[in-house]
Amino acid sequence: MNPIPYRPTQIVMLGTGTPMPDPDRSGPSTAIVVNDTPYLIDFGPGVVRRAAAAYRKGVTAFGEGAVNITTVFLTHLHTDHTVGYPDLIFTPWVMGRKSPLSVYGPAGLSAMTENIIKAWAVDIEARVNGRHNATGYCVKACEIKPGVVYQDRNVTVTAFAAHHNEMKDSFGYRFDTSGRTVVISGDTTPTQALIEHSDGCDVLIHECYSLASYEKITPEWQEFRRTHHTSSRELAEIAMRIRPSLLILYHRSNAGGGDNNPNAEQEVIDEIRQLYQGAVVTGHDLDIF
Repeated sequence: MNPIPYRPTQIVMLGTGTPMPDPDRSGPSTAIVVNDTPYLIDFGPGVVRRAAAAYRKGVTAFGEGAVNITTVFLTHLHTDHTVGYPDLIFTPWVMGRKSPLSVYGPAGLSAMTENIIKAWAVDIEARVNGRHNATGYCVKACEIKPGVVYQDRNVTVTAFAAHHNEMKDSFGYRFDTSGRTVVISGDTTPTQALIEHSDGCDVLIHECYSLASYEKITPEWQEFRRTHHTSSRELAEIAMRIRPSLLILYHRSNAGGGDNNPNAEQEVIDEIRQLYQGAVVTGHDLDIF
């Protein structure tokens, strides 16, 4: 294991995928590491194993077995962003985490949490009465509204409303640290709230779909894209207004002609660069910025 060169605020892309079971991309999950303290956004499938891989790569802040991940934020309740929740609750506990997990997110988070704990009640009882501590599996689920939702000595986290159609309670997040300001969009169509909360940000992490792939799908799926996500052209227009130092694309929805297209990544970058000439990259699992 070679430690990553120190930077007060790091962005670690743990999962950059979509609902498609792409073996190269775990489900959406991003970590903001500030002064060696990790803060997680979303917990798609594979989240803990990606954190373990990042630890092996040198991101020691996660701790072995992801035991140091204790503060988490959720954008919305779709399965591709939440299927890793039981893993995040239980695996680090089994590996030795003693602190309860604090999770901030939309309405419905508390019910989801309670039902996961109930679903694994037999396992919890066996482990607590055996060799494991009685606190590390516990979760403090906090259902939030837009505004400042978390603050400590490292970071101030502000939630703002996203628009993901039927997911009425959806959020993006702004992380203000002493070294960088990072904004992550969550799943969303373009919104004024995102533009306002991205003012002055250093890094914008934003979902995106390519127009080339959009043209290859059915009218029904085109309607879905328009009401749930952001196109490359729309994102370029947003970036032109915000002017971040770096734009990172993640959760890239290119189904229907893109995911099997070997040029898909360059295609979406080229579409954005038709309007926006700033620094833009496509995020991959375990990329560090």
